[in-house]
Amino acid sequence: MTTGRVDLHTHTTASDGTLTPRELVLKAVEHGVQVLAITDHDSTEALAEALAEAAQHPPLTIVPGLEINCDVEGAEIHILGYFVEHEAPWFQDFLREQRAERVARVHRIAERLAELGVPIDPADVFALVKEGSAGRPHVAQVMVKRGYVKSVREAFDRYLKSNGPANVPRRRLTPAAAVAVLRKARGVPVLAHPGLADRDALIPDLVRAGLMGIEAYYAEHSAAQTSAYLEMCRRLDLVATGGSDYHGPQSGRTNPLGTPAVPWPAWERLRERAERARRSP
Repeated sequence: MTTGRVDLHTHTTASDGTLTPRELVLKAVEHGVQVLAITDHDSTEALAEALAEAAQHPPLTIVPGLEINCDVEGAEIHILGYFVEHEAPWFQDFLREQRAERVARVHRIAERLAELGVPIDPADVFALVKEGSAGRPHVAQVMVKRGYVKSVREAFDRYLKSNGPANVPRRRLTPAAAVAVLRKARGVPVLAHPGLADRDALIPDLVRAGLMGIEAYYAEHSAAQTSAYLEMCRRLDLVATGGSDYHGPQSGRTNPLGTPAVPWPAWERLRERAERARRSP
């Protein structure tokens, strides 16, 4: 069966999504998604619950994944990883370190917001996060609750975007280093929504570092960008993936689950690359 939707980029409450893993699976079934990748930031905690729920809804397939945030000069780069050996102790140690840095960053952002006259309590942010990965979307939600802004989008546009006055850098993790970690974990590293970062000049170096794909199908890519990334994938022998980057209702994001349309062959090629990654030395 190759008629269901493919969505290779979604988030749950294990990071900055608003749906639990079980709720996300049920939403995917409702929307006719047949292949669902769960790609929480610096966390694979959602996978066990999602896999258990998906087993009740064949033929839905859960693709284990995650998203790693990286910084380069003047921009933020995200690397998606698929089919990683996520239960390896060394890999979970790496993710715990990433999440600890996220906690520290929330405190630094709170200090910066206080300097700007819009103070928040980091405890309110962590109350939203619970066991998930803390991030700027959680800070934005607290800012909305405090009445400083009307929406999560406004919080980012005015304060939290990459060059915003309240954004502070994380401990620097380069995209190449993230790619190397994912390849060590026998996963498929994919450059997420490259059109948002405008750092395409980095792609050849990332390919040399082991990058295996580009997220070409993305709602905020223009038709011209999608075409350009598809051509780049063809030229560099990369898999072209795509997904909604769905964070759930009340997340401030409007793109529905299962959109934009991702061709079924993209999923088949991702599986082929996963086999290649597992065989790599």
